[in-house]
Amino acid sequence: MTVHADVRLDAKGLACPMPIVKTKKAMADLAAGKVIEIQATDKGSLADLKAWSTKNGHHYLGTDEDGDVLIHYVRKGSDEDQQEKKHEAVATNDELASKLDEVTVLDVREEAEYHFGHIPGAVSVPLGELEAKMSEIPTDKAIYVVCRTGSRSDLAAQMLTEKGFNEVVNVLPGMTEWEGPVTK
Repeated sequence: MTVHADVRLDAKGLACPMPIVKTKKAMADLAAGKVIEIQATDKGSLADLKAWSTKNGHHYLGTDEDGDVLIHYVRKGSDEDQQEKKHEAVATNDELASKLDEVTVLDVREEAEYHFGHIPGAVSVPLGELEAKMSEIPTDKAIYVVCRTGSRSDLAAQMLTEKGFNEVVNVLPGMTEWEGPVTK
């Protein structure tokens, strides 16, 4: 069965957050109820697009795979002007670096990203696994959520807060500009 899409978007070869950035731009020109097909090679795009769609009033329909290409389908929600939600509690990389011994660092990047460099002691739970693994996240300290650029960590921080976690902070700009200690 072939899925009908009103618009096709090529996001192959792009890493987070670019598939979402391109999708946002394409959605602006799409009428409510229309379906966009997003072709991406970034494995993290699965969790990213699903979470972003849900948070912004769109309907994530599903994903097919064609070799190394993930083909995502999203139906645009209402044409009403929707403001993208952002997690209110944020901290800079420097603020996190000064509190490493006092907080839980939750890294929501994909396993391979974490493997090649992460903040020492960080708990790794990729965004796509967060819902299922929330019980594994320590709650005795504030939770500082980090990803590559702050996009996935923003979505994760919102999810955790909605599930009742207290003191959840999104770290900006994330690992792309992290100058503190790194473990491989």
